[in-house]
Amino acid sequence: MEYLLFICSDPAAPTYVPEEDNIQEWVAEMEGRGVTRAGDRLRPVADATTVTVRDGELIVSDGPFAETKEWIAGFDLIDCSDLDEAIEIASKHPMARFGKIEIRPIWPFDTE
Repeated sequence: MEYLLFICSDPAAPTYVPEEDNIQEWVAEMEGRGVTRAGDRLRPVADATTVTVRDGELIVSDGPFAETKEWIAGFDLIDCSDLDEAIEIASKHPMARFGKIEIRPIWPFDTE
């Protein structure tokens, strides 16, 4: 089953320490296990654009769709046997220590 890991900032988390960020090791391990499908970091929220259509009118605004101190900093698409494996994989991600990881199962259109 595929899962999307939202890599989120967290203002309440411990201070980010670049020397403790082992993302290259995490990526290498996940590629070695064959669970990685895609992943990358995202530009900051200041570079976001939100698109809405209401009553046929296109509304384009700068910034994220929600006012929040947390923001999505990146993503990883993984393929796991079950949620337990996805949790184990997310727990090894460096941002689990410096931010938060939200796990969402992919919901294909051909399933209910």
